[in-house]
Amino acid sequence: MAKLVFGMNQSLDGYVDHTAFGPSPTLFRHFVEEAERQAGSIYGRRMYEVMRYWDDEHPEWNADERAFAAAWRNQPKWVVSRSLKSVGPNASLVEGDLEGAIRKLKAERAGEIEVAGPDLARSLTELGLIDEYRIYLHPVVLGHGKPYFAGPRPPLRLMAHDRIENVIRLAYAPA
Repeated sequence: MAKLVFGMNQSLDGYVDHTAFGPSPTLFRHFVEEAERQAGSIYGRRMYEVMRYWDDEHPEWNADERAFAAAWRNQPKWVVSRSLKSVGPNASLVEGDLEGAIRKLKAERAGEIEVAGPDLARSLTELGLIDEYRIYLHPVVLGHGKPYFAGPRPPLRLMAHDRIENVIRLAYAPA
């Protein structure tokens, strides 16, 4: 059975914003290694549209960026959307019964499946389908933006924590 993991970079005041701050080279390498191990990713529409950046080649990329793009392209992706009519390579559109589709996906797959996007994570949290929350806590205060928890914060218990340079990675399970 697959494990659903919602993990994102977060500011000290609880916001996610890929345009306001990003990972250091060391943390980015960590994300490359995670992407290489993942059994796939589940995206909401907005996050999927952001991540489609990795479908195209960019000559200015370094080796880690090329490695991340290759890992992202190789893994299966499921996109939850009511408005999209089609998705890109190695991606499937999830329409209709979200709970049934994700429960089936979890039952049929093994390994870690990334959940990307706070709104999608809120829906999956409400359905009791997220197995782990990973917060990559950056020493940045934004003061505004999209919160990591887009809905009520679920009861959580700390499973692990470590440091990747100046970022603290916190791993929580539903309590």
